[in-house]
Amino acid sequence: MSGGIVIVGYQPKPGKEKELDTLTRKHYSLLKDADLVSDRTPIIMKAKNGTVVEVFEWKSAAAIEQAHTHPVVLKLWEEYAAVCEYVPVGGLEEMGDLFSAFTPFE
Repeated sequence: MSGGIVIVGYQPKPGKEKELDTLTRKHYSLLKDADLVSDRTPIIMKAKNGTVVEVFEWKSAAAIEQAHTHPVVLKLWEEYAAVCEYVPVGGLEEMGDLFSAFTPFE
């Protein structure tokens, strides 16, 4: 059973855009190495205001729980906290459009 597909928004703190991009590039692979996410390729994009939006699938509900105690994941989350705020994607300007268009993450 899948843990579900999640959509998360990372709003970079001022001057921390590059650091956020670097963390986002390694996020999925670290979760994958820890056997916490499915094989489904994540989708990563950017909103007009610079928020990074990531869509990925947890492997299971148990994997989500494991992430909250996994040392590698906890370290990664600390790094995220230093460079961004987690924001609801529903508040992004693009989400008001019938077809919400974002810039591909490079």
